[in-house]
Amino acid sequence: MRAWIKTALIGASLALLAPIGAADSGSSKTVFSQRYTPEEAAAFSKTIERTLGEKGARVAIVFRTGRTRDKLPDGIEYTHGGFWVYQAIQTDNGDLLRGYVGHNLFHGDGESLPKTQSYLETDFPYEFVGASAVDDLAVIIPTPELQRRILTMMADGRYQALHDPNYSLIASPFDDRYQNCNEFLLDVIAGALWETTDYAQIKANLNAHFQADRLKAGLFGRLFGPMADERLKLADHRGKPIYTVTYAALANFMLDHGYASETFKIEPGGITAQRS
Repeated sequence: MRAWIKTALIGASLALLAPIGAADSGSSKTVFSQRYTPEEAAAFSKTIERTLGEKGARVAIVFRTGRTRDKLPDGIEYTHGGFWVYQAIQTDNGDLLRGYVGHNLFHGDGESLPKTQSYLETDFPYEFVGASAVDDLAVIIPTPELQRRILTMMADGRYQALHDPNYSLIASPFDDRYQNCNEFLLDVIAGALWETTDYAQIKANLNAHFQADRLKAGLFGRLFGPMADERLKLADHRGKPIYTVTYAALANFMLDHGYASETFKIEPGGITAQRS
């Protein structure tokens, strides 16, 4: 009887936690969704690039979801975010062009690197868009000064220094044990704002100024989460409600404090929702 109850509880937790994926950051280069054909992804990525160019963005923060919305928790719209940077690109024949390049934190594939570890990698807008499972992406454009600071961090190594390879899908932004793609974005932004790579100081400042989004996972999820997916870590939440970084939380933080010029959602036909 006890064995049956335990099996049932684990099954319930699996069903509960399977859709969490608040920051499911698998590499764009190994996943191409069924939403867009290669031609559609190329056209949509060019639409986004043109929009960013028209707005003079040297750095933008772009979000996608690799899962359809019916498979996401309430309040979670996107599962992966990365920096798009307008920079020089060297072609295979040695020519130099300029365009947007994605800068991402991805978790391992379970073969070349454990899924509980992450790495930093670049991709192109076409690849980033191609991994989207829905029509829309979301964009945050930092203020020009914040863009400048982020670019400086990328150039001098502080960007890389803020990467923590210990990965969790639902990493707490207030604890330094784990990190996911969205928390990495927040940590870099915080480091640029407060001009520090002192991780303890960054976490203290975020505790004071950042409002994360709460995920609803019940008792069974807390008990059996690690059995459901090795990327689900709960220790950094210290037995408290689960709060993590989402597009909405980051957009609100940056707009409310004057760190973003605007945010918007965009589909192949253009911008659909905008805040500034």
